[in-house]
Amino acid sequence: MADETGHLPRRPSRILKATQWSLQGLAAAWLHESSFRLEVYLFVVLAPLALWLGQDGIERALLIGSMVLVLSAELLNSAVEAVIERYGAEHHELAGRAKDMGSAAVFVLMLNVLLTWALVLGPRLF
Repeated sequence: MADETGHLPRRPSRILKATQWSLQGLAAAWLHESSFRLEVYLFVVLAPLALWLGQDGIERALLIGSMVLVLSAELLNSAVEAVIERYGAEHHELAGRAKDMGSAAVFVLMLNVLLTWALVLGPRLF
């Protein structure tokens, strides 16, 4: 959504407000989404491992970046689910489809993590 200044740079106070809203979103995901917490726990364990096993900046960025994408997709999936629940818990085919597609997006990115780690680290292990 465009703000009142259009495409002009934001004032520092607006940037701080946007940061506050982002941190509120992270806190809400942490409090209300067990999947997000699990993925953060995995990130906390695997990110140092990625820094240690990656041989250069590119490998480290690929290993860690693939996990950051999962966290981002989980946040978006949780947002979709929250909006759907806002309009009622009764079953609706389109609501179910939207939730399933959000879950599928997270799943595809988890497969991307496995593929990335296998391609980067596999040749060294085998």
